[in-house]
Amino acid sequence: MFESIFTTETGETVFDPPSLAVALATAFALGLLISFVYTKTHRNRTPSQSFTITLVMLPAVITVIIMLVGNNVARAFSLAGAFSIIRFRSAPGEASDITYVLFCMAVGLATGMGFLLSATIVGVVLCLAMVLLEISGYGKPKGVEKLLKITVPENLNFAETFDHILERYTLSYSMKRIKTADLGSVYELSYSVVMRHSINEKDFIDELRVRNGNMNIALIMDAPPIASVTEF
Repeated sequence: MFESIFTTETGETVFDPPSLAVALATAFALGLLISFVYTKTHRNRTPSQSFTITLVMLPAVITVIIMLVGNNVARAFSLAGAFSIIRFRSAPGEASDITYVLFCMAVGLATGMGFLLSATIVGVVLCLAMVLLEISGYGKPKGVEKLLKITVPENLNFAETFDHILERYTLSYSMKRIKTADLGSVYELSYSVVMRHSINEKDFIDELRVRNGNMNIALIMDAPPIASVTEF
């Protein structure tokens, strides 16, 4: 049941056209399944179309490579030399993207060696695991880290002015920078805050505006390092 479809009764490895077609079809189908799970488990973010297509094709490509190599050591070194001249460039992604790439490679290796049932079982089980982990929210942070910038007049003692508001709307906060602006007529305060999921950003900012005299307030959703934030 779990034997390779490319191995004959005598132990020889034979790549006949029907077996090749079945292996490629299985690899492609599993690639589609993995790609579908990837798009569904990334519903809070916009999946890259190029990466999604890569997940579909990668198992089939790995299957072909494994078939070409077979048990030939010379072919293995030749392919390694050929791939070494290819430079892969991609935008920085999430750690989970690497997991999906390794997932596709494992499926491609299994189908390329002819273990189609094993590849199918592994593909389905791991896809179910990905879905269950996403639904359960495993490892999801309790809050969202953001960058808060508040402009205050020079005559305002800001030491504890905003503390009770921040305590009600955030899980944690810390002041990262104090800077003067407009020839010293105002101060710009930069906070790193972890917002509660259930809070209303408008109510939060409105309460801060009452305290800072309705001056500029910026709440940056994806908090970059303080030094890289463009001044407002």
